[in-house]
Amino acid sequence: MIVAVASGKGGTGKTTVSASLASVWPSPVVAVDLDVEEPNLHLFMNPDISAQDPSYIEIPEIDDEKCTRCRACTDICQFKAIGIFGEVVMTFPEMCHGCGACWTICPEKAITPGKRELGQILSGRSGPSAFVMGRLRVGEAMSPPLMRDVKRHLNSGNGYADRDIIIDAPPGVSCPAINAVMDADVIVLVTEPTPFGLYDLALAQQAFAPLGKPMGVVINRADIGTRDVYDHCQKTGLTILAEIPYQRDIAEAYAKGQIIAAAVPSMRALFETLVGQIKTLHGQPSMAREVKHA
Repeated sequence: MIVAVASGKGGTGKTTVSASLASVWPSPVVAVDLDVEEPNLHLFMNPDISAQDPSYIEIPEIDDEKCTRCRACTDICQFKAIGIFGEVVMTFPEMCHGCGACWTICPEKAITPGKRELGQILSGRSGPSAFVMGRLRVGEAMSPPLMRDVKRHLNSGNGYADRDIIIDAPPGVSCPAINAVMDADVIVLVTEPTPFGLYDLALAQQAFAPLGKPMGVVINRADIGTRDVYDHCQKTGLTILAEIPYQRDIAEAYAKGQIIAAAVPSMRALFETLVGQIKTLHGQPSMAREVKHA
């Protein structure tokens, strides 16, 4: 089973939930940080990193002698990663999305795939659990290809096949978030009972519903704010899987980089119950329908 822990906005406690789930899961899991722009799951799980592999994206390389300046490549490129200025052909690697259309369509076969580094894939262990994370190169804008590379790493015979996977997804509902949750069996949305939390929960629910995945909600800092998030969940059929209270010992454990399910005794039972709720949700019908904004 693949569980994606996501949120419509940052700061709701998504990584806190991911780390605690990994720590109480009844069998060893693979904890995966797909928030490749700002990975921080490792700060809580303290993994022993044993491998660090570069990740690349394919980019066009031009054979100037073969090129006839026909402009087929510039016409098909939606991101202006190739330009022809008179007789000068230029590529702009940072703008390339690696789709391969240019070298596929080139009638003279003057374009071949080269590569540039996107970032790194780090892997290792955290206690009984395996740990994998992607880390985007500073200044790089293309996170989805690195995320797909991390997923290929998980499927490449590295001993992960018999383990459940917990994904710490990037916040929001843009391309990186969709890439993170699209292969999941269950999506756990982490929110907070505030106006911003409600708005972004509704946005995430609407964005992820077409994927056809069962979704449930964890409400963090549950005893502050209003009841609007609860009303929204009841209205739209979102199951509330767990409520994490707003209390000092949880905040202190977080500030020290500790896993709250291990550092706060009452939280272990809460997350063990959450595991059961997720497994139950896994067997329920998906939410593949249009969801209206609150």
